[in-house]
Amino acid sequence: MTSRRSFITQSALAFSALSASRVLGANETIRIASIGLGGQGLGNAGRMAKVPGVEIAYLCDPDTAALDKAKKVFPNAKTTQDLRKVMEDKSIDAVVVSTGNHWHVLASIWAMQSGKDVYVEKPVSHNIWEGRKLVEAARKYNRIVQGGTQQRSDPLQDEIKAFLDAGSMGKIKYVRCNHYSMRASIGKRTEPLTPPATVDYDLWLGPAKDEPIYREKFHYDWHWDWNTGNGEMGNWGPHILDDLRNVVFRDKVALPKRVIAGGGRFAWDDAGETPNTHFAYMDTGSIPVIIDFHNLPRQKGIKAPDVYLRRRTGAFLIIECEGGYYTGSRGGGTAFDSEGKKLHIFKGDGGKTHAANFIDAIRSRKSEDLKGEVEKIHFSSAWCHLANNSFRLGQKYNREQAEAAVKDFQPWNDVIADFHQHLIKNELDASKLDIKMGPMLEIDSAKETFIGDTATPEALALLTREYRSGFEVPQSV
Repeated sequence: MTSRRSFITQSALAFSALSASRVLGANETIRIASIGLGGQGLGNAGRMAKVPGVEIAYLCDPDTAALDKAKKVFPNAKTTQDLRKVMEDKSIDAVVVSTGNHWHVLASIWAMQSGKDVYVEKPVSHNIWEGRKLVEAARKYNRIVQGGTQQRSDPLQDEIKAFLDAGSMGKIKYVRCNHYSMRASIGKRTEPLTPPATVDYDLWLGPAKDEPIYREKFHYDWHWDWNTGNGEMGNWGPHILDDLRNVVFRDKVALPKRVIAGGGRFAWDDAGETPNTHFAYMDTGSIPVIIDFHNLPRQKGIKAPDVYLRRRTGAFLIIECEGGYYTGSRGGGTAFDSEGKKLHIFKGDGGKTHAANFIDAIRSRKSEDLKGEVEKIHFSSAWCHLANNSFRLGQKYNREQAEAAVKDFQPWNDVIADFHQHLIKNELDASKLDIKMGPMLEIDSAKETFIGDTATPEALALLTREYRSGFEVPQSV
């Protein structure tokens, strides 16, 4: 078996993506490997398996318990804990990467270097720099790479765009993005957690640092650790901000010009690092964008998520226009006039054809056929990373200073007011909390880096990460 240190170099030398790929006939079966078999991974495998002409031929997860569960669903598939064995199998045409966020880019690049097409879950990267490397690899190896923001394949989005273009609600003033969902403490151990005996921990870690884990559960809660996850902003954010970039900006705004964020992790006193209450402003140079996440309940003692004005839990976008507003999610939405009268109800399917769209593009070999082509989803993921970057650079919060950071824009003050009201309803005293407010980061969209006074070494370091030896995302793909 190839050593992990030399795998990526040998892959680049041993394979030409074009020569390594099987030439597929129009009716030939496409053989897929599903890498990462948690709830989303097993779901993705199931959605792919329903597409005509697709076979789930290989199952991969560092946890044999997950493999055993998936094997019951796909009894004829080969299994392995080591994704490098998948890359070496020339009979595999494409991989579906549903690992932890820290593995998304490296697994995808290895697959492309081995001549395979890729479906990679959101966020498509763990940081902005490696997201660009993902795009570079797709271009270099001429691979079909689909991002896992499935609502891109929902006809609902084109219907909303057409409605906005018709002008019934007038010009867009700003967009507020929200996601309020209840979560709970992940606990805090006094002694580090021992990974389950069924897990190959070295393979599970991959590019991430080998750091002690103090949460109670090994699986899923990696989301709330910066080493492996990107918090709620990187969990729901890619869906919401991808909707925004597609519906409102039509993919013409790659990155915002400026981003500022604040918030914190309150009430739980657990091992999590990422905020459970997070708010951000994004200056696009045209339509302002604000976004916030609340993971605490609507009120202490009530088992219900928070609410905001015209939305309920499932809504993603509130598009405020001069003559009305739209509020909705990937499942549907409603347009209203300025008096609150319904103008139109939109019904979507959540993007149920996203897997089929990926398979169709594999057969056509045209990346332009993809609904969620990798660069589009790279940008949407990067918006989330920028909001996280500002938060992680945060200093002690001062409400007056926070409000003054975005002058003459009342919706920003509304977000901050909602944040304080959320704390009060959960019986939390803001003066006693570790609330952070980050800097207003200035961004060079073309170079995907920070500029100006906020381009500090600390800020620039967050654009990438330190990779564990043998699992480095390559500087040159």
